[in-house]
Amino acid sequence: MADSTPSPTSAPSPAPTFLGTGGCAAREGVASSPAFLEVSCTSERAAAMVLVRRVGAVAAGAAVDCPLATDFVLYVSEGTPAARGYACMRNLEPPHPGDPGAGGGPFTVVGDCVYATGSDQVRETPCDGSGARAPQHRVASAVARRALCPPSTTLYVALAGPQPPVGCARRA
Repeated sequence: MADSTPSPTSAPSPAPTFLGTGGCAAREGVASSPAFLEVSCTSERAAAMVLVRRVGAVAAGAAVDCPLATDFVLYVSEGTPAARGYACMRNLEPPHPGDPGAGGGPFTVVGDCVYATGSDQVRETPCDGSGARAPQHRVASAVARRALCPPSTTLYVALAGPQPPVGCARRA
């Protein structure tokens, strides 16, 4: 007697995401226009690891949702719509521009140094003075509102991530 119970069918497994979370990349191309190739994290060519991979279209000027330790964001615009998005990357070896005071990364955090670029804008620069621009201010603390900054505050800076949104900066 035949069993009339339908046999389960297996759905095709999704294709692996290019530079998925925990994956690693090697830098290719020239420094002024680097390209990245996915490689094994044990490869001697591996240069950076994906902390988090976000899939989907990224609106121009939209904030990225990355961990604060992110050194750089790699935007993926090639491939199928399901593969597009961005990867939050961390260098496997120093330098780590995303670290506080290191002068880079996608976020300004407590400990970072900045210089004014005009029209209420600032840019990060290394606190040790090794960057192209000297630091003018150092973000000393984070608070919920400007009024909570200490009197020694000389500049208010918008911060990112889980920290309070206002950075209280002092002259460097």
